Amino acid sequence: MPGRLDELRLRAGKWSAPSAASVPSATSAESVERHTTAVIADRFERIVWRDTCDRSAGLRELVRELSGYHAYAAELLSDVFLAAHQPVPRLRDRAEMDPSRLTDHRIVAALMESPDFAGLRRETTGDAYAAAMAVLAQATELRRLLECSSDARRRAERAGRTRQDAEDAVDAVGEALRWAADEAGGDGTVPAPAADAVRRAVGAAEIAGAAARQAARDAEQALAAAAPAVRTAARKAVARAAGTVREEAALMRAWGVAPGELERMPFDRRARLAERLRTGRLARWAELIGRFRQMADGERARKVENTAGELVGVTLGDDLTRVVPSELANLGLPELRAVFAARYAAGELMIHDSRGEQSTGKGAVVACVDTSHSMYGTGPGGVPREAWAKACALALLDQARHARRDFVGILFSAADRLQVFRFPADGPADIDRVVDFAESFLGGGTSYQTPLSAAADLLAEEFDDTARARGDIVLLTDDECDVTEEWTRGWNEARNRLGFRVFGIAVDAPPAAEEGSVLDALCDNLRSVEDLTDVRAAADLFRVI
Repeated sequence: MPGRLDELRLRAGKWSAPSAASVPSATSAESVERHTTAVIADRFERIVWRDTCDRSAGLRELVRELSGYHAYAAELLSDVFLAAHQPVPRLRDRAEMDPSRLTDHRIVAALMESPDFAGLRRETTGDAYAAAMAVLAQATELRRLLECSSDARRRAERAGRTRQDAEDAVDAVGEALRWAADEAGGDGTVPAPAADAVRRAVGAAEIAGAAARQAARDAEQALAAAAPAVRTAARKAVARAAGTVREEAALMRAWGVAPGELERMPFDRRARLAERLRTGRLARWAELIGRFRQMADGERARKVENTAGELVGVTLGDDLTRVVPSELANLGLPELRAVFAARYAAGELMIHDSRGEQSTGKGAVVACVDTSHSMYGTGPGGVPREAWAKACALALLDQARHARRDFVGILFSAADRLQVFRFPADGPADIDRVVDFAESFLGGGTSYQTPLSAAADLLAEEFDDTARARGDIVLLTDDECDVTEEWTRGWNEARNRLGFRVFGIAVDAPPAAEEGSVLDALCDNLRSVEDLTDVRAAADLFRVI
């Protein structure tokens, strides 16, 4: 039936845009962009996610697994990652979301509203590895979230499809109206085919709009019904992730890996290191290692390089605290300041000499750690002797690096079993090498001569190369063994020539520290440690080394 163009326009007018068609959450097909991700992110942040996913087999596997529950799992996981990684994560308004992704929006919002989310982000912000680890830690709860929201998600996806159908119907009304306008005569009469097309398009738009509105209501009701379960699962997910990330951060700190070093470490290497530290021989005793390092750090603050003594004269040196007044007077004359600086650099300033001073060492710190079979046993508190000794040795490594001294770790057992780990002061202590030192165990019997001879040879080599004397040897053992008279003569000659000190620690072996024992004869300073849960048993060692 023919029609009038103005009448057809009036009838079709309310269907000329999605808002007129009452399509939910839209105002104009041209002005509103419907988003499929909940977290606002720029192109570079999305690249960080893709790059991290490419480098993490765990993330890729999780995407594949969750895709079996949810077709858009990859986009949901990217939101979870970016919420943890961004300095200030921002969630889109619900009105900006594609209806099919409103359930994902609710899940991400629940995660970000969880009480532990702020604590999680303290460890993950700006750290792609930590953010990825947080995503993986939430895997179990994310599965549960997808399961408990499955009905809401299906309804949301249906709402998205019906909304698209409604928008297509609105577009069809516009097309039919344009055809009617093109066919209209001079008096505004529209031929029957074009007029009927407008009427059919309007009818279809009314049906599609009603379906879209109903689907949107169904989706909202399903989402509201799932909300309590979503919030509960989200809180559990974030709490689990925060705990996992904090534990790994504490583990890295215990092993002396600084946050800056972690951020510079390649992703794959960091993942391997974390796995190694979690599953290695000393993984259970990371807390002990951390306490040892904290204790040593505190003792360094109390360390006194020199104690007051009786002034007995003048000598040459570079200790500015003991410079004689006549030398200081040279600083008052501009023409002599360069001379003062040159003499200071050469260690030729006149300084007060005193009797009774206690100087710390300047040469290498050598930790000889007994790894004979008996060290595998446990002492009081269930702490293995090996764990206590190696925690002490790692604290000595920190001590040496703080003082810019070389560190050498020597693992020994029987006379033919020895491993030497060198950590020069002029280079970084490679964490993999540190872990190798801590986790190596030789087994077998005990021989003092082999490790102590190796330590003396290293200090002699250092003295010959750099003229640095006064090294320190720390012998950690739970055993007692004999040494030959010939070896003892050579040992004493080396001590006299090189001026090194020997500290002995009898680990859970009180009889070894008895006066007159071989261990007592070998050491300048010997102590017994019976309570292996007490890291302060060796605290004074870190004030004199």
